[in-house]
Amino acid sequence: MKGVTRLGWLAYAVAAVTVALDQLSKAWILYGLELPARGSVPVAGPLNFTMVWNQGVSFGLLRADQDLMRWALALFAIGVSVVLAVWVRKAGRPVLAWALGFIMGGAVGNVIDRIRWGAVADFIDVSAIGFFPWVFNVADAAINIGIALLLLDMIRGEKRETSAKPTEDAA
Repeated sequence: MKGVTRLGWLAYAVAAVTVALDQLSKAWILYGLELPARGSVPVAGPLNFTMVWNQGVSFGLLRADQDLMRWALALFAIGVSVVLAVWVRKAGRPVLAWALGFIMGGAVGNVIDRIRWGAVADFIDVSAIGFFPWVFNVADAAINIGIALLLLDMIRGEKRETSAKPTEDAA
């Protein structure tokens, strides 16, 4: 694609790898481990694999029990992904490219589930540690990592702009 920076391509690659890891992990959970039939499986320490079909947004917020909401959420996530895909074409900072790649990949991974099954397959359960009661998946983790990196990039950008401006005393 014409006009895509090297970092834009990096973001697209991060998104593609994220989608692949998300979908492969869900295939293994659903068909290899057969988690829907088993319910929950202890893994190590506070980590369990627990099958949850999430019809809402991240962590079960804004439930989408009706088909209309299912498709509305899918279309919204696709729209966000398209906006990010256009934005990242001109990415000039590595952290921004990684952030947008993770968010795009996570959004697409969950959209695939919503379209295929009408809900998102969540299975990573660390509720045993007590303060995080939600069950999530690789796509959700990628979205959250992407948002954290996006915030970091914004903070770093603001610091660079502030330090680049001359002070009144120096003028």
